[in-house]
Amino acid sequence: MDADARIRAAIEEHWRASESGETDAEHAIYADDATLSYPQSGERFRGRAAIQAQRGGHPADRHFTVVRITGSRNLWVSECIITYDGSPTHSVSIMECDGERVVRETQYFADPFVAPAWRAALAERGP
Repeated sequence: MDADARIRAAIEEHWRASESGETDAEHAIYADDATLSYPQSGERFRGRAAIQAQRGGHPADRHFTVVRITGSRNLWVSECIITYDGSPTHSVSIMECDGERVVRETQYFADPFVAPAWRAALAERGP
């Protein structure tokens, strides 16, 4: 298995473990000194232990649906729908790797919205 296939498999395992609540497996992908940033809230978490602790303390019932994973070498993007207490939120996770460990992750979140009627004739339904 080449390096890209191994990191893709590790990212898939990360999301599978996130969905099943296996916190150690979920965070095995991160380097010890990894950072996780949420630009919309201005937060940055330093180190695998801090990343795992902030996720472990989340009070919502969370579920993860992976829409797409794309990338190669040291840059990978996951598009997901994360459902918090029954409400879906679209998420983009940008993972930067050093070897097979994530050293930097940036996550963006967007709530769904109703499409405006004026452009209905131009669009088709997406995911």
